Amino acid sequence: MFTLVHLDTPPPEALKSQVLEMVVDYFSDISPVPLTPSNPLYQLYQYVIGFEVHLYLQAMDSTQPHTARLLLALDDEDPSQVLGFALYLPSEDDTEACTLAYMAVKTSHRRRGIARALLQQITARRPHLELACATAKVPTFEALGLQVVTAQGPHVVLSTRNYRSAGMVAVQDLAPIYQSQEVRQIHAYLLKQNGNKAMSEAESKRDRLLDQMAYQAEMLVKERFPTIH
Repeated sequence: MFTLVHLDTPPPEALKSQVLEMVVDYFSDISPVPLTPSNPLYQLYQYVIGFEVHLYLQAMDSTQPHTARLLLALDDEDPSQVLGFALYLPSEDDTEACTLAYMAVKTSHRRRGIARALLQQITARRPHLELACATAKVPTFEALGLQVVTAQGPHVVLSTRNYRSAGMVAVQDLAPIYQSQEVRQIHAYLLKQNGNKAMSEAESKRDRLLDQMAYQAEMLVKERFPTIH
Protein backbone atom coordinates (compact mmCIF):
# COMPACT_ATOMS: atom_id res chain seq x y z
CA MET A 1 0.00 0.00 0.00
CA PHE A 2 0.97 3.63 -0.26
CA THR A 3 0.39 7.01 1.31
CA LEU A 4 0.00 10.24 -0.65
CA VAL A 5 1.80 13.38 0.48
CA HIS A 6 1.15 16.81 -1.02
CA LEU A 7 4.01 19.31 -0.99
CA ASP A 8 3.97 23.04 -1.72
CA THR A 9 7.58 23.58 -0.64
CA PRO A 10 10.70 21.82 -1.98
CA PRO A 11 10.83 18.15 -0.90
CA PRO A 12 13.58 16.84 1.38
CA GLU A 13 16.74 16.01 -0.54
CA ALA A 14 16.33 12.24 -0.12
CA LEU A 15 12.86 12.33 -1.69
CA LYS A 16 13.86 14.86 -4.33
CA SER A 17 16.72 12.65 -5.51
CA GLN A 18 14.32 9.72 -5.94
CA VAL A 19 11.93 11.84 -7.99
CA LEU A 20 14.78 13.01 -10.23
CA GLU A 21 16.01 9.43 -10.57
CA MET A 22 12.56 8.37 -11.75
CA VAL A 23 12.47 11.26 -14.24
CA VAL A 24 15.73 10.05 -15.77
CA ASP A 25 14.88 6.32 -15.59
CA TYR A 26 11.48 6.79 -17.24
CA PHE A 27 12.59 9.49 -19.66
CA SER A 28 11.14 7.79 -22.75
CA ASP A 29 7.76 7.44 -20.98
CA ILE A 30 7.35 11.01 -19.75
CA SER A 31 9.45 13.23 -22.00
CA PRO A 32 7.70 15.50 -24.52
CA VAL A 33 10.43 14.31 -26.91
CA PRO A 34 10.47 10.55 -26.21
CA LEU A 35 13.78 9.60 -27.78
CA THR A 36 15.10 6.07 -27.39
CA PRO A 37 18.56 5.22 -26.01
CA SER A 38 19.74 4.42 -29.54
CA ASN A 39 19.53 8.13 -30.43
CA PRO A 40 22.81 9.95 -29.56
CA LEU A 41 20.73 12.91 -28.31
CA TYR A 42 19.11 10.73 -25.65
CA GLN A 43 21.59 11.63 -22.90
CA LEU A 44 21.29 15.33 -23.67
CA TYR A 45 17.51 15.34 -23.41
CA GLN A 46 17.70 13.16 -20.31
CA TYR A 47 19.83 15.80 -18.63
CA VAL A 48 17.54 18.63 -19.74
CA ILE A 49 14.35 17.03 -18.39
CA GLY A 50 16.08 16.22 -15.10
CA PHE A 51 17.31 19.78 -14.80
CA GLU A 52 13.86 21.13 -15.66
CA VAL A 53 12.17 19.11 -12.92
CA HIS A 54 14.97 20.10 -10.52
CA LEU A 55 14.21 23.78 -11.22
CA TYR A 56 10.47 23.24 -10.68
CA LEU A 57 11.13 21.58 -7.33
CA GLN A 58 13.68 24.18 -6.31
CA ALA A 59 11.25 27.02 -7.05
CA MET A 60 8.33 25.56 -5.08
CA ASP A 61 7.09 28.12 -2.60
CA SER A 62 3.98 27.91 -0.44
CA THR A 63 3.71 31.71 -0.37
CA GLN A 64 3.42 31.78 -4.16
CA PRO A 65 0.19 29.97 -5.08
CA HIS A 66 1.10 29.41 -8.74
CA THR A 67 4.47 27.67 -8.44
CA ALA A 68 4.69 23.92 -9.03
CA ARG A 69 3.13 21.48 -6.59
CA LEU A 70 4.27 17.92 -5.96
CA LEU A 71 2.37 14.81 -4.95
CA LEU A 72 4.33 11.81 -3.73
CA ALA A 73 3.17 8.23 -3.28
CA LEU A 74 5.26 6.82 -0.43
CA ASP A 75 5.61 3.17 0.52
CA ASP A 76 3.55 2.45 3.65
CA GLU A 77 6.14 -0.02 4.91
CA ASP A 78 9.04 2.33 4.23
CA PRO A 79 7.92 5.97 3.91
CA SER A 80 11.41 6.96 2.80
CA GLN A 81 10.73 5.22 -0.54
CA VAL A 82 8.96 7.08 -3.36
CA LEU A 83 6.73 4.79 -5.43
CA GLY A 84 5.36 7.48 -7.70
CA PHE A 85 4.97 11.21 -8.13
CA ALA A 86 2.95 13.85 -9.93
CA LEU A 87 4.23 17.37 -10.58
CA TYR A 88 1.52 19.85 -11.52
CA LEU A 89 1.26 23.57 -12.24
CA PRO A 90 -1.69 25.51 -10.80
CA SER A 91 -3.28 28.03 -13.14
CA GLU A 92 -2.56 31.66 -12.31
CA ASP A 93 -5.98 33.00 -13.24
CA ASP A 94 -8.31 30.00 -13.09
CA THR A 95 -8.63 28.72 -9.53
CA GLU A 96 -10.07 25.39 -10.68
CA ALA A 97 -7.46 24.61 -13.33
CA CYS A 98 -4.00 23.10 -13.43
CA THR A 99 -1.64 21.36 -15.83
CA LEU A 100 0.00 18.03 -15.12
CA ALA A 101 3.65 18.50 -16.04
CA TYR A 102 5.05 15.06 -15.20
CA MET A 103 3.87 11.86 -13.57
CA ALA A 104 5.61 8.52 -13.09
CA VAL A 105 5.12 5.34 -11.10
CA LYS A 106 7.85 2.79 -10.42
CA THR A 107 7.59 -0.16 -12.80
CA SER A 108 7.41 -2.55 -9.85
CA HIS A 109 4.32 -0.80 -8.48
CA ARG A 110 2.27 -0.07 -11.59
CA ARG A 111 -1.34 -1.25 -11.96
CA ARG A 112 -1.90 -0.81 -8.23
CA GLY A 113 -3.95 2.38 -8.39
CA ILE A 114 -1.14 4.82 -7.68
CA ALA A 115 -1.53 6.90 -10.84
CA ARG A 116 -5.30 7.10 -10.37
CA ALA A 117 -4.87 8.13 -6.74
CA LEU A 118 -2.36 10.84 -7.68
CA LEU A 119 -4.74 12.32 -10.26
CA GLN A 120 -7.69 12.13 -7.85
CA GLN A 121 -5.72 14.05 -5.24
CA ILE A 122 -4.85 16.76 -7.77
CA THR A 123 -8.41 17.12 -9.04
CA ALA A 124 -9.70 17.32 -5.47
CA ARG A 125 -7.75 20.59 -5.32
CA ARG A 126 -7.96 21.68 -8.95
CA PRO A 127 -10.83 19.84 -10.68
CA HIS A 128 -10.00 21.11 -14.17
CA LEU A 129 -6.82 19.18 -14.87
CA GLU A 130 -5.17 19.20 -18.29
CA LEU A 131 -2.17 17.41 -19.74
CA ALA A 132 -0.46 16.84 -23.07
CA CYS A 133 0.89 13.45 -24.11
CA ALA A 134 1.84 11.32 -27.10
CA THR A 135 -0.99 9.40 -28.79
CA ALA A 136 0.30 6.10 -27.38
CA LYS A 137 -0.41 7.35 -23.86
CA VAL A 138 -3.95 8.56 -24.60
CA PRO A 139 -5.72 5.27 -23.69
CA THR A 140 -3.91 5.21 -20.35
CA PHE A 141 -5.14 8.66 -19.39
CA GLU A 142 -8.62 8.04 -20.78
CA ALA A 143 -8.82 5.01 -18.48
CA LEU A 144 -7.94 7.39 -15.63
CA GLY A 145 -10.94 9.59 -16.44
CA LEU A 146 -9.60 12.24 -18.81
CA GLN A 147 -10.96 13.00 -22.27
CA VAL A 148 -9.37 14.12 -25.52
CA VAL A 149 -9.83 17.82 -26.24
CA THR A 150 -7.51 18.75 -29.10
CA ALA A 151 -4.14 18.24 -30.76
CA GLN A 152 -1.21 20.48 -29.86
CA GLY A 153 1.82 19.95 -32.05
CA PRO A 154 3.15 16.42 -31.42
CA HIS A 155 0.84 15.88 -28.46
CA VAL A 156 -2.80 15.27 -27.66
CA VAL A 157 -4.35 17.46 -24.99
CA LEU A 158 -6.61 15.69 -22.50
CA SER A 159 -8.72 17.23 -19.77
CA THR A 160 -11.09 16.31 -16.97
CA ARG A 161 -13.56 18.56 -18.82
CA ASN A 162 -14.49 18.71 -22.49
CA TYR A 163 -12.82 22.08 -23.01
CA ARG A 164 -9.52 23.77 -22.28
CA SER A 165 -9.00 26.24 -19.48
CA ALA A 166 -8.26 29.81 -20.53
CA GLY A 167 -5.99 30.16 -17.50
CA MET A 168 -2.22 30.59 -17.70
CA VAL A 169 0.39 28.43 -15.97
CA ALA A 170 3.99 29.27 -15.08
CA VAL A 171 5.90 26.91 -17.37
CA GLN A 172 9.63 26.53 -16.84
CA ASP A 173 11.69 28.41 -19.43
CA LEU A 174 13.99 25.82 -21.03
CA ALA A 175 16.13 28.30 -22.98
CA PRO A 176 18.59 28.92 -20.10
CA ILE A 177 18.98 25.16 -19.68
CA TYR A 178 19.84 24.58 -23.33
CA GLN A 179 22.22 27.54 -23.18
CA SER A 180 23.90 26.37 -19.98
CA GLN A 181 27.54 25.34 -19.79
CA GLU A 182 26.54 21.83 -18.71
CA VAL A 183 24.41 21.26 -21.81
CA ARG A 184 27.13 22.63 -24.06
CA GLN A 185 29.62 20.28 -22.43
CA ILE A 186 27.33 17.26 -22.88
CA HIS A 187 26.72 18.19 -26.52
CA ALA A 188 30.46 18.60 -27.11
CA TYR A 189 31.10 15.20 -25.50
CA LEU A 190 28.42 13.52 -27.64
CA LEU A 191 29.80 15.21 -30.74
CA LYS A 192 33.27 13.92 -29.95
CA GLN A 193 31.97 10.42 -29.22
CA ASN A 194 29.67 10.10 -32.23
CA GLY A 195 30.92 12.55 -34.85
CA ASN A 196 29.21 15.29 -36.84
CA LYS A 197 27.38 12.94 -39.21
CA ALA A 198 25.85 10.81 -36.46
CA MET A 199 24.74 13.87 -34.48
CA SER A 200 23.20 15.42 -37.58
CA GLU A 201 21.35 12.16 -38.28
CA ALA A 202 20.20 12.08 -34.66
CA GLU A 203 18.69 15.55 -35.01
CA SER A 204 16.97 14.50 -38.24
CA LYS A 205 15.54 11.42 -36.52
CA ARG A 206 14.28 13.61 -33.68
CA ASP A 207 12.59 15.97 -36.13
CA ARG A 208 11.00 13.09 -38.05
CA LEU A 209 9.76 11.62 -34.77
CA LEU A 210 8.11 14.91 -33.82
CA ASP A 211 6.54 15.22 -37.28
CA GLN A 212 5.20 11.68 -37.00
CA MET A 213 3.84 12.38 -33.53
CA ALA A 214 2.12 15.55 -34.77
CA TYR A 215 0.48 13.60 -37.60
CA GLN A 216 -0.66 10.85 -35.21
CA ALA A 217 -2.07 13.43 -32.77
CA GLU A 218 -4.00 15.16 -35.54
CA MET A 219 -5.38 11.85 -36.85
CA LEU A 220 -6.47 10.74 -33.39
CA VAL A 221 -8.35 13.99 -32.79
CA LYS A 222 -9.98 13.76 -36.23
CA GLU A 223 -11.15 10.24 -35.40
CA ARG A 224 -12.64 11.40 -32.11
CA PHE A 225 -14.26 14.54 -33.53
CA PRO A 226 -14.96 13.82 -37.22
CA THR A 227 -17.61 16.54 -37.58
CA ILE A 228 -15.28 19.32 -36.36
CA HIS A 229 -12.58 18.74 -38.95
